Amino acid sequence: MMEKKGFWQSGHKPTLFSAFLYFDVSFMIWVLIGPLAVIIAADYPMDPVQKANLVALPILGGSILRLVLGFMTDYIGPKRTAQIGMLLTLVPLIMGWKFVHSLDQLYIVALLLGFAGASFAAALPLASQWYTKEHQSLAMGIAGADNSGTVISTLFANRLAQHYGSWEVVFGLAIIPIAVVFILFTIFAKNSPNLPAPKTLSQYARVLSQGDAWVFCTFYCVTFGGFVGLSNYLTIFFNTEYGLAPVRAADFTTFCVIAGSFFRPVGGYLSDKIGGTRMLTILYGGAGIMLAAVATIPPLPVVLIILFVGMMCLGAGNGSVFQLVPQRFGNELGLMTGIIGAAGGLGSYALPLVLGKLYQSTGSYAPGFLILSGVTLCSLILLTVMQLSWRNKWMDKGGKARLEPITEQLNV
Repeated sequence: MMEKKGFWQSGHKPTLFSAFLYFDVSFMIWVLIGPLAVIIAADYPMDPVQKANLVALPILGGSILRLVLGFMTDYIGPKRTAQIGMLLTLVPLIMGWKFVHSLDQLYIVALLLGFAGASFAAALPLASQWYTKEHQSLAMGIAGADNSGTVISTLFANRLAQHYGSWEVVFGLAIIPIAVVFILFTIFAKNSPNLPAPKTLSQYARVLSQGDAWVFCTFYCVTFGGFVGLSNYLTIFFNTEYGLAPVRAADFTTFCVIAGSFFRPVGGYLSDKIGGTRMLTILYGGAGIMLAAVATIPPLPVVLIILFVGMMCLGAGNGSVFQLVPQRFGNELGLMTGIIGAAGGLGSYALPLVLGKLYQSTGSYAPGFLILSGVTLCSLILLTVMQLSWRNKWMDKGGKARLEPITEQLNV
């Protein structure tokens, strides 16, 4: 009770709330095309690969632009970076609302939606920099509680499109919440008086020269990439494979998305209890089995349960990865958060393309889900191998860091 009271008495609550609003509405806009893809395809007929490209491009844009906004956050501060990010997010919304007349133009809109996805880079530092180390995790968790933004898109985007008879109107309506949040953010958000010094390229190079950094990027590429990639593609999957109408397909996607979103903090909590590597071992095994089960293309009620559990494993896996990262890279956590986040975005971009390309080639989703299962199980093997190395360096047998992290030994 004292810890919770101490958290609310520290920091800057208006900034924390502003960061949450910015991140939440940005995430809603970032994933907007995923649920709308089926309706959009009625106006612009697309083959499976083109559909996959459409839902994957916002993720690619978010991964690239996250690095750009990360550098901006370092040099001009997170508040100004966030304001610029919101203003730039208006560009694809206005284009999608009034200026799309071809599939190529729609691709440009999809890529530019990455400005919304890049909100990670400003929202999380803005909130966490106001809090001391013991409270930063909770501050980042509150600011990063983006699941409601995803749910808003999957629940309401297609309903609004059907009500107004146009998917373009949904882009126009999305301008309203981002404009309101921009005003509230400008009034209430403040930069911390203790902004850290800007990161240099040499600091990024030193972190990336260590093999463990790439291992964690691989792990997050699978967990976050799997979760966000499926979140954007499942509406297409349910529509194509099971013939569901757009609204119903998006509703079922919402059901699966909620599972992964809710269980992210659960994954971190359980990792604290039993060790991050042990938890991640269970989750990779569970996700690999579930994805292989989806490849059998079972009846709709069964596949819903399977995907619910699979998304739960992937979402919890995100929390488990970031339970491990501070133990290994405690002195470079800010750097690693941006690098690993970008890697996760690349995984999210690749997943729809794998499913779409193989479906076009084979006429079945089975090969695609089998490959995703194989990638997940390969990550499990990599984790098993790395545990042996880590236990000789920075981790005890319980899967937790020793008192002296390897980063200090390396003077990084």
